[in-house]
Amino acid sequence: MFKQFLEKCAEGQFLNEDESYKAMDLIMKDEAEVSQIASLISMMRLRGESVDELVGFARAMRAHAVTIPHQVEGVLDTCGTGGDRLGTFNISTAVSFVAAAANVPVAKHGNRAVTSKSGSADVLEFLGINIQQTPEEAARALSEKGLSFLFAPLYHSSMKYAAPARKQIGFRTIFNLLGPLTNPAGAAHQLIGVSGREHALKMGEAIRRLGTTHTVLVTGEDNLDECSVHGTTQIVDVIGDSIQVYELHPEDVGIELGELSHIQVTSVEESAALIQQVFEGCANQSATSTVLMNAGVALYAANHVSCIQEGVHKARGLLQSKKVLAYMETLHIQQQGDFKHA
Repeated sequence: MFKQFLEKCAEGQFLNEDESYKAMDLIMKDEAEVSQIASLISMMRLRGESVDELVGFARAMRAHAVTIPHQVEGVLDTCGTGGDRLGTFNISTAVSFVAAAANVPVAKHGNRAVTSKSGSADVLEFLGINIQQTPEEAARALSEKGLSFLFAPLYHSSMKYAAPARKQIGFRTIFNLLGPLTNPAGAAHQLIGVSGREHALKMGEAIRRLGTTHTVLVTGEDNLDECSVHGTTQIVDVIGDSIQVYELHPEDVGIELGELSHIQVTSVEESAALIQQVFEGCANQSATSTVLMNAGVALYAANHVSCIQEGVHKARGLLQSKKVLAYMETLHIQQQGDFKHA
């Protein structure tokens, strides 16, 4: 069957949703050869992945994932696609702290660094933040602390069968777009940073079909997979079954223009230090503004505020009062357990 899918793609055709589901299901069951997986995802990349393919792959990936046993409503995720290769600090991780400090429950889906200088797991580990080892621990942290970190390989173990093909070809594939669509806690609210405006439009339609309460997909200037303060940001606003697309400029929400170079880092240590400085109130203006703008969008996606500008105002108050810093300090632990060896 997998050969049939390869042949169809080789002829320049797209897989429909059912075919995509079956192809991904075979991959997740270790019933496809490495060369076949590499061929399929390479052809998809060359001609561009379709919405049907994204939806089918995501449904299959969700079916194989370990899920979080929780009863918390209104959960937010701030997982993005990565892949912009701009070397910025861990903005979405910082935003997750701001949202949680605002009493928005956050299930942060993430991984170690792949294309960036610092993955969310890397920076949390360096900051001494507890990273849950099991779904039960994650559910408890979400309920008691209002924030849990979902280390992707623990919840998507079947993805190991695709890893050799991904490693061999080395470029972005459909798998890079799937992480934000497969949150193990079933987050109904999401802020998704996407590297590439066309990808954001496709992912917006895919997540509309998969089902969401409110998801905002953002692509900043220079294809930054975050809201940018050095230029405009494309917003794909998915509320239930509706989608709106518009441009957002920092000054539209009361934020001054900043510099990309001021939010770029070269290591996990630099990223962690910049996050700490933002929360302590001593970071450069571009870094603080970047967190404020993205946090404003996150609070809007969580339906915690009625508009992005209100979200920015709320986030600014949380930072200035040091409530985010105090909240982050409640998450500190003395030891990292076995996670650093995962």
